[in-house]
Amino acid sequence: MLEDPPVAEMVDIVASTLPVLDRAQSLVESLGRWLSVDAVWLTLCDPASNAYATVGSTGLERPVLDYLASPSVAQEVQLAALNHDRPPVSVTELPVPVDELPTWADCLIPTGFRGGLGVPLCEPGGLSVGMLSLLAASDEPPSSAVRHHLGQLAPLIARGVSPIRSVGATTALMHGATSGAVLVSDGTTYPVPGLQDHPLLHRHSEVVDIARRMISAGQEYRTFMWPGDDEAGTAGHARVTVLAANGVPRFLTGMLLVTPQASCRGLTRRELEVLGLVVEGRSNQQIAHRLGLALRTVATHLEHILRKLEVPSRTLAAVRAEREGCHVPPRPDS
Repeated sequence: MLEDPPVAEMVDIVASTLPVLDRAQSLVESLGRWLSVDAVWLTLCDPASNAYATVGSTGLERPVLDYLASPSVAQEVQLAALNHDRPPVSVTELPVPVDELPTWADCLIPTGFRGGLGVPLCEPGGLSVGMLSLLAASDEPPSSAVRHHLGQLAPLIARGVSPIRSVGATTALMHGATSGAVLVSDGTTYPVPGLQDHPLLHRHSEVVDIARRMISAGQEYRTFMWPGDDEAGTAGHARVTVLAANGVPRFLTGMLLVTPQASCRGLTRRELEVLGLVVEGRSNQQIAHRLGLALRTVATHLEHILRKLEVPSRTLAAVRAEREGCHVPPRPDS
């Protein structure tokens, strides 16, 4: 199939650096020209609203797209098992008669569609990405050739519109990152393809909570340090990078990357903690109370911090710490 010009065009679209929504629409238009169908509906699963978010379409009016974005349609998709990895399914093969499905009886049939073919879009591991639907005015079953082509194209299209892969492509810019997770607005996290898992990236991790707070506050890029299991000196810290998601569906909020065994200007574990509280605007007295230290000890740590950061004041230390990520932010309960 790769020798066919339309397929080669789609391969180029998937490999492009276009935003995911632009790639999706380009794929839909290419597919529509190739198969000469009446309408194409390309969607992504939206866990935040329990619905399917349209990312590309042809031949469908706005009222139809608004209807298809409702949670009730997602329930029918689940009923038809189109949210699991499987070959393309024709309307006539659905487990429920088409006239008993509100999406068809109340929306698609009245607007002139009587036939169609749907295929789930899934990650290689089986995680559902979304769904692709071809709609036709005729109720004739699609040909075996169309089924075959669509089944072969589904993994390519899934890769092209997968928001997790789109967000994860940013990892190529982050030198040394070995682990990563995509943050979803419903509180879940998904591993970035090609990177390792890490305990700091699990859903209920303090680091994930901190990252969500940063993104909610409108911060598009932050980096900071976080202690690991090693209690000795400058060792045992990982660098955490927080990136807000842009140009992807709204239910993806951002991404977390972890670079293990990082260090920052020779700052010790305690100095990184003190500096994190300085960044938060805490006074010496507040820092001493929070960390259980004497005021004199806090002052000594600050002297060392200013010397290592090569700045004359705590204000400039906070600015440099934020810019370089040389601090450990306070835990969410502090």
